[in-house]
Order: sequence, then C-alpha cells, then structure tokens
Amino acid sequence: MNLHYLTNASGAKAARWLLLLCKKAASKPAKYRKPKPVGLVTPCVVGLCGIALISSVHAASAQSNPNSSVQWLASYTGESATNISGGMERGSAYAGQLFIGADINLQPALDWDNTVVHVAFTNRHGKSLAQTHIGNSTSVQEIYGGQNSRLTRFSIETTLLDGQLELEAGRTVANISFLGSQLCQYFQTNAACGNPTFVFRTSNFSWWPVSSWGGRAKYWLSSKVYLHAGVYEENSAFQDAGDHGFNWSTKDSTGVVAPVTLGYQTSWETDRYPKKYEVGGWYDSTDYDDPLIDDEDQPAVISGKAYAPQNGRSGIFTRFEQVVSRPDSQTRRSLTVFGNALTGLSGESTEDYYLNAGLVKRGTFAGRDDDTIGFVITYQHYSDEALENQRLARAANGGVGTPASSQTMMELSYGVQVNDHIRIQPNVHYIINPDQFSEPGRTQDLADAWVVGMRFDVDLAGLLLQ
Repeated sequence: MNLHYLTNASGAKAARWLLLLCKKAASKPAKYRKPKPVGLVTPCVVGLCGIALISSVHAASAQSNPNSSVQWLASYTGESATNISGGMERGSAYAGQLFIGADINLQPALDWDNTVVHVAFTNRHGKSLAQTHIGNSTSVQEIYGGQNSRLTRFSIETTLLDGQLELEAGRTVANISFLGSQLCQYFQTNAACGNPTFVFRTSNFSWWPVSSWGGRAKYWLSSKVYLHAGVYEENSAFQDAGDHGFNWSTKDSTGVVAPVTLGYQTSWETDRYPKKYEVGGWYDSTDYDDPLIDDEDQPAVISGKAYAPQNGRSGIFTRFEQVVSRPDSQTRRSLTVFGNALTGLSGESTEDYYLNAGLVKRGTFAGRDDDTIGFVITYQHYSDEALENQRLARAANGGVGTPASSQTMMELSYGVQVNDHIRIQPNVHYIINPDQFSEPGRTQDLADAWVVGMRFDVDLAGLLLQ
C-alpha cells in the first residue's frame, strides 16, 4: 500500500472507510466477541487499523498543508529463536512488535519553537524461548515483554537556551533515555539489549513499552559533555496483559526511580572516531521483595511466609562506546567496541554485579557498507542471598547443592541490510549456566544451551510514505 495514493480524494475516502470498519469492530458488544489467543491475527488487525489512522491523517494534512510538520513513524520487528541444545528441551518461539507513532512539531500550530509531541502505540505478541524451552529468566528475544496493544508514549519535548537544555515529560519510560544504545539494533539478546538486564533486576527501572509518568532534563555543559537526570514513576502495576496504557492514575505506584548520568559524546560528523563515555547511577524509592527472608528474618522458603517487603535501593554504572577503526572518514565503515559495568550500592538484590563487552563491525564485504557483524558477551553474578534462597528451594524438593553463582550469555550476529527499509539478522547464542530464577525449586542445573535466532526489522513508514 502506497500512502501517497491516500492523499487524493478517493484514497482518503478509502482510508475513512477502513477506519469506520475498525471502529465498528472495536465497538461490537462484548457478548458477541469471543476471546481468542493472541497470534498473528491481533497484530495484523491492529496494524491495519493503525495504517488506516495514519493514512487518514496523512491524507488530511497533505491536502491542507503540503509542508506538514508531522513525522510519521511505523516499524515491525520480529525475533525467532530455536533451542537446539541444552536448557529444558528443544523447541522454538517467536516474538514481535508492531510500532506506530508520530513526532508532531508544535511550531506551525502553536508557534512553540523546538517543541515536539511524541506519540507511540505498540502491539507486542508471541512467546519467549527462555520461558518455554530454555528455562532461564534472561530472554534471547529482547522484543519480548508487555505482550498486548498499548499506548507506549505520549510526551512533550522541548529545547531551551539555544539547544543547551533538553526537557521531556509525560507518559514515557526510563530505558529509552538512560542506559540505552544505538548498537542494540545489531543484537537480539535481552541480556544486553535494549539495556543491561542488571538495572531491571535490581530496581523498578521503567521499560518500553510499559509507560508511566516521567520526565527528564539534559543539559549540555559543552558541545561534548552533558549532565542527564530523570524521575520516573514505578510502573509495575501497568505490566499486566490487561493494561493498555490509558490508566494514568498513580494510586498503585510505590515510588519513583531517579537515574542520573554524566557523559562525553562525539558524532560521526565531528569526530573521525566517534565515542561515548558515561558514568552514572540511579536511586529507586519503590517497594520490592527481599530475595531471601520473611518479615521475621527467617528464610521464606522454609517458613512458607511471604518475602519481607523492602524499600529503597541504588546502583551505579560506567559504560563506553568507541570507534577504533574507520578507514575512510567519508563513510561509516568502522569497528566499534563497547562495554558496561553495573553494581548495586544499597538495598537487597538478586545480583551483585554485571559486566558486558562486545564489538560491531559495520561494513563487511565489498559493496556491503551497511552490513554488520556483532558480538557481545554478558556476565551476571548473583548475590549470596539469592543463591541461598535457591539452595533452600532445591533442598525442599529433594535436590542437593547450590546453583551456579553466575550466568554468561554470548551472541554472534550478522546483519544484512537488504535495502533502506528492511534488515535481516541471523544470530547464534551460547548460554553458560542458565539461571534458576524462573524455577527456584528446580532440583538440578540446566545444561548449557545453544540457540539460533533470526531478527528482522521493517521500516514501515519508509516503505509506505516515501
């Protein structure tokens, strides 16, 4: 479907007709609608209605204002994974995300300079191989999580002081602004992407696509040095499959997470060897469960009582990305190395520290300037309290010994840039000591696992609007 067709009268009429069908289907009385399992039908319907909405608004805006200030965004990411050895059993799983949104420049309508409204809807669907066949708690499909259709982002962003100060607030998430990396598009593992998994295991750091109230401020101390800080509502109440992002109440929140970063960054345009270095941390004021004891300081596995409620924890990190080879400054054929180190400062947690390191080679063979080779290795080291809890749970079920104190995950990928809008990325993973957090009472360790995967990304907006 070419959306340029929808800018003429007949095309706009077709888009409105499609929207009416979507509205009619959505408003059909519940007693006539039988619940169905989420498969390919749901995302296709959501996608069709989303395309109709974009088409209709695009047609109207194109007719009234050829220089429309709305930038439409739409993409689809799919990630398949097959466990060929180790873990619980052999098998496959697929997860995907349909993303539809827009960045709306408010200058033409309201005369607000440098101010943009971000709107995003997502439909996530499918299953996690880690849950169904590997048996560990760290997914090899980073697109998994928040499996339904929801409003993911509705925020306003502006810049002040000639661009030195960036401000954003609204319904959003912490992990798209802190501890993220553009290099994550070259990987599939959730151990490293979209963010180091440690921050989600040791805090209530909010994550895409489950939005809550939040805001951030980024001040550029110079053209290369910045200070970045934010405050985000704890969002675990909105992670249920029945939540669709329109419950904006704060009554179930138990606190906030506040990240802060000091960074140094250059760009491809200003530096032959672009780089990014950051140090920072976070404070989490929210409630969480102790990893071992109940409210009487006894192991909860033994007492049978609930784990003791705790409040307040913090952590720190350092990270870098550095281009180390770039033969031609006129292209982006290059070799980038990167690394992250995170650890907790206060509170009770399941992990003591986390490390990762990797590389991305952009430009592989002759004529393949945008193909990539990527490799990443992650190391998660667990706390004594978490390991003791698992030892006790194993013993209660008749097992012996303590699970491994760490989990190491590796991924090797090759990305094929088919054209400007489609990318295909086969990958292979090796997991040493798959963790036991998803089933603490497992009586024996899982075997190391080999996984093969396939990620593909489609820029729907580029395909449809150009």
